[in-house]
Amino acid sequence: MDFSDKRVLVTGGTRGIGRAVVEAFVASGASVAINGRTAQSAASTIDALGGGVRLVAAPGNVGTVAGCTAVVKAAIAALGGLDVLVNSAGVARDAPVEDVDEAQWDETLDVNLKGVFFCSREALGALRESGGNIVNVASDAGLMGTPGLVVYCASKGGVVNMTRAMALELAPTVRVNCVCPGYVDTDMIRRDFIDRSDDPAAAEQALTDYAPLKRIASPGEIATAILYLASDDARFVTGAALQIDGGTTAGR
Repeated sequence: MDFSDKRVLVTGGTRGIGRAVVEAFVASGASVAINGRTAQSAASTIDALGGGVRLVAAPGNVGTVAGCTAVVKAAIAALGGLDVLVNSAGVARDAPVEDVDEAQWDETLDVNLKGVFFCSREALGALRESGGNIVNVASDAGLMGTPGLVVYCASKGGVVNMTRAMALELAPTVRVNCVCPGYVDTDMIRRDFIDRSDDPAAAEQALTDYAPLKRIASPGEIATAILYLASDDARFVTGAALQIDGGTTAGR
């Protein structure tokens, strides 16, 4: 897939899946605006990737409307337009229903759902001008329920159905799709679901066994699927929720 001369914004592009997406787009010839919550995190990522004119920073908190506006405007100004928006920023906190407080609810929905909507809304003018597209990072938890992740499931289920509705409204000019990964070997998964467990080795094995294919995905595998959906090879694909979950949503 050739993204030469394409302009891409990746939210949450400093870590995990977002970082892999940035690397894949750069390797495919694109110019990429990298969003991290702080200017330091975005700058550090650019330095780690070798810098150059095809990497620019677009820092800001996409959990607020003002933050979404600032991030997208900075990216469009630095890139001279926009062809692809990848909404990858996200948070996950596991807790039983009784322990979920308003702060956890607000943080999860603000970043995972509100951020996707308002970044997309802010990018629409530039994407309509370029005939571009949006790829959202949802989750297999947006397609099925998972105990202990009720708030996360609510946010990602919202992303999936918002993707479908937005695809209908923005067609035929702007395509909108999402990917639904299962467990992916990111620092967030290791920090929040493995390392803090009483038995990290057992926790990692449980995540490995969760998918019928009996492994955890790599961030690069998710990035490859995102590049496909953003490419001209997928020009007849919109409103899709692409499962990349090792078979977890096929039936348990």
